[in-house]
Amino acid sequence: MELIERFIEYTKFDTQSSEDCNTVPSTSKQLVFAEYLKKELQREGLDDIYLDEKGYLYATLKANVKKSDAPTIGFISHYDTSPDCSGANVKAHIVKNYDGSDILLSEGIVSSPKRFPELLNHVGEDLIVTDGHTLLGADDKAGIAEIVQAMCYLRDHKEIPHGDIRIAFNPDEEIGMGAHHFDVERFGCQWAYTIDGGDVGELEYENFNAASAKVTISGVSVHPGYAKGKMVNANRLAVEFAAMFPAEETPEATEGYEGFFHLVGMNTCTESATLSYIIRDHDRQHFEARKRRIVECVEAMNEKYGIGTVSAEVKDQYYNMKEKIEPEMHVIDIVLKAMQDSGVKPKVQPIRGGTDGAQLSFRGLPCPNIFAGGVNFHGPYEFVSVQSMEKAMKVIVNICQIAAQYNK
Repeated sequence: MELIERFIEYTKFDTQSSEDCNTVPSTSKQLVFAEYLKKELQREGLDDIYLDEKGYLYATLKANVKKSDAPTIGFISHYDTSPDCSGANVKAHIVKNYDGSDILLSEGIVSSPKRFPELLNHVGEDLIVTDGHTLLGADDKAGIAEIVQAMCYLRDHKEIPHGDIRIAFNPDEEIGMGAHHFDVERFGCQWAYTIDGGDVGELEYENFNAASAKVTISGVSVHPGYAKGKMVNANRLAVEFAAMFPAEETPEATEGYEGFFHLVGMNTCTESATLSYIIRDHDRQHFEARKRRIVECVEAMNEKYGIGTVSAEVKDQYYNMKEKIEPEMHVIDIVLKAMQDSGVKPKVQPIRGGTDGAQLSFRGLPCPNIFAGGVNFHGPYEFVSVQSMEKAMKVIVNICQIAAQYNK
């Protein structure tokens, strides 16, 4: 089975995860696809295939050199798709030799470079798109297809030296739970790569430090006609609290390495209110200062309205993997060489978000993120270039070959 056939077959499986479920995986339909992948890996002749009850699938392409001469490295992708857009009944089709014009996905639904200028980076290429009613699932079934195809290529080209190559596919990445039950010890790698980035050349080993904050406001409800000196209107206090954070430090006003406070939800009435925030910053000191800012605003509100009126629960979520990758920069150097050998221009950039690799890096598995080729994730205008997927597969093959020559 070739790379693109493999990917399009994967898109036929609805693997949408859900933030509203407490099971692992969050949706049982993810396990259906995991079982399919397990059988596929068996057919392709991989070894040590293991699927646990939570939907984490592991396998090995055995070394063709002495194991002592080459490190064991790994490649990881997630098979769930985003809850933001339907992943059911995906109808993928290929636009051959894209000419830079509007793409008619289906009647009345157009993907236009006027709205999505990224399309123009792929003129002359073959684009895989949807019918405009679902996401495509390149995030991250493209990554899975590229990894599996790379393993098949190495299997069939024994002249390419490589050590043991471990691969793993997991559920629930899109809801932030992908790495939580990942068995790093079973995986048994010296380092790994998530194949979960966007367009060609993307290489990411810096991500946000992340925390959540839940702010609770206790009001006092009194008949408004007799409220003077008695009412504490939690609605109004919620608005006041939200206004304590600079407008220029929000997601819509920041880019690159700039951090932010993001008010993701409010639930208010006169008697009570809750505000949910996420806090993000690449710099660890700035990140800690942002968390303190939440506490300081709570203290200021309580000084004004009375102790206990406002409270906040701040929880760390994940940290910037840069501090774990920098001592192991050979992991990055190998990718840069692999991209060069594949004719790919590297685009080293920070992730304005998180990645499973960040959590895994802090669990002892250095794990930067490499492009899978998809664009416009999480929506019906998602697409991936056939040529981009082929380049990603080639980079994976070259990483395996270059790593076989690495001796720390």
